[in-house]
Amino acid sequence: MPAAPDFPPAPDLVTPRRALISLSDKTGLIEVAQALVSAGVEIISTGGTRGAIEKAGIAVKDVSDLTQFPEMMDGRVKTLHPKVHGGLLAYRDAPEHAKALIDHDIAPIDIVWIDLYPFEKTVASGGGFEAAIENIDIGGPTMIRSSAKNHPYVAVCVDKAGMDEVIAALKDSGQTSLSLRKSLAARAFARTAAYDSAVSTWFAGQLGDSYPLHKTVAGTRLQTMRYGENPHQSAAFYKTGENRPGVATAKQLQGKELSYNNVADTDAAIELVAEFEQPACVIVKHANPCGVAVGPDLLTAYKRALECDDVSAFGGIVALNRKLDAATAEKIVEIFTEVIVAPEADEEALEIVKAKKNLRLLVTGALPDPLSGGQVFRSVAGGLLVQSRDTARISAADLKIVTKRQPTPTEIEDMLFAFTVAKHVKSNAIVYAKDGRTAGIGAGQMNRRDSARIAALRAQEAAEKIGFAESLAKGSACASEAFFPFPDGLLEAAAAGATAVIQPGGSIKDADVIAAADEAGLTMAFTGVRVFRH
Repeated sequence: MPAAPDFPPAPDLVTPRRALISLSDKTGLIEVAQALVSAGVEIISTGGTRGAIEKAGIAVKDVSDLTQFPEMMDGRVKTLHPKVHGGLLAYRDAPEHAKALIDHDIAPIDIVWIDLYPFEKTVASGGGFEAAIENIDIGGPTMIRSSAKNHPYVAVCVDKAGMDEVIAALKDSGQTSLSLRKSLAARAFARTAAYDSAVSTWFAGQLGDSYPLHKTVAGTRLQTMRYGENPHQSAAFYKTGENRPGVATAKQLQGKELSYNNVADTDAAIELVAEFEQPACVIVKHANPCGVAVGPDLLTAYKRALECDDVSAFGGIVALNRKLDAATAEKIVEIFTEVIVAPEADEEALEIVKAKKNLRLLVTGALPDPLSGGQVFRSVAGGLLVQSRDTARISAADLKIVTKRQPTPTEIEDMLFAFTVAKHVKSNAIVYAKDGRTAGIGAGQMNRRDSARIAALRAQEAAEKIGFAESLAKGSACASEAFFPFPDGLLEAAAAGATAVIQPGGSIKDADVIAAADEAGLTMAFTGVRVFRH
């Protein structure tokens, strides 16, 4: 490991004399160049950036004038030169460094603004392998890292916001402070780390290596939150490079900032509502659905979802898979709701929601594809769990009927609906469903029997509120996202009024569970697929 040199202390203030600029996105370039020249800073630039500055009538020196070496190999080699990196890395107050600058006629560079080749955009837009490779920046990250390492003297910027801070400092005092240069260096290293992460993740994907030896995850901060799950925890929300419609890519049309829990719940809601082809509504509370329904229109779907558990729906998240219309908006705002999320919202609906100033309205533009791949992550102490997204979808053809009684077509529809919802309920999960809506949901219990009991209680309470004589679970299908280890959970479902059961199967007690189903007159299907959600 290299020993730390015995350098003199870093100066607090540096008066910049020379800046190097190389940009892909030239937004704000001319404004910055004019400000630098006004501050007495010489500009060095490359290729198209130099041309844009020159075209604006601003004095600029080509990097090849500095290196006395032409750009070559289609621009791949232009800044990888001692005249550039010596100017960036020289510790000005170290005698040997100062002598090397003089001996080799190297001019120090005090400001660097580089935004890197648009690799992420190239990949996101569907660019092919060769296009992606050509958009891997080499010289840019090298100069950024050189500059950031030498932050005692160099102010390095990787975006316009950083340059704005530098320009403000120059206008104020003509100098950059050490605290500013440190802050810029930290952001610069974060940017190159995220860039390298994007490249390595993409390359591993091209090779079909889902779990490479070194796994990197990078994100860009969307917001700093007031607190996390609880007021004593700090939190922030980051967007990764995954191009998937959802809460991280949604546009917030109105309402106060999302909280940590809002984000988690909204993500759960939009992922579930995207599972359905018909107009659908999902109401989520604490990351679990409390009401799910489809209908001929959104208003009907919302009313049916709300009826399942209007107590839990208070303060919940409402997700829709169609454009939010006025009639549905009018109904939703009748009770306290934290977030409405939909692909779109019409103007009349937006005006209705605006009357509730704290109600957040998000539009995603599209719905996530439940069948598309990707990975999901979970942190543990000292590590990261990574797995493929659960893209399981069960059809009628996948069902294995294991009981004497065969299901009716209606029971099959109810079973498939219930199992789809169960995939999005925290384990242990039991879902009763009938006629395209949930009747009762039991989530997150330590045993499956208790989940079945809780779901039955919800179904009975809902029926009483609606004014039905019988529980909503009467004649329903019961879905369990994992096998019944014993007959007790299944018997609770039968007692609740379910007539059909869908579960993965695979327990050593399957024969006992099937026998109990036959004795109770139930029909039961095995899916062969477990859809745990811990």
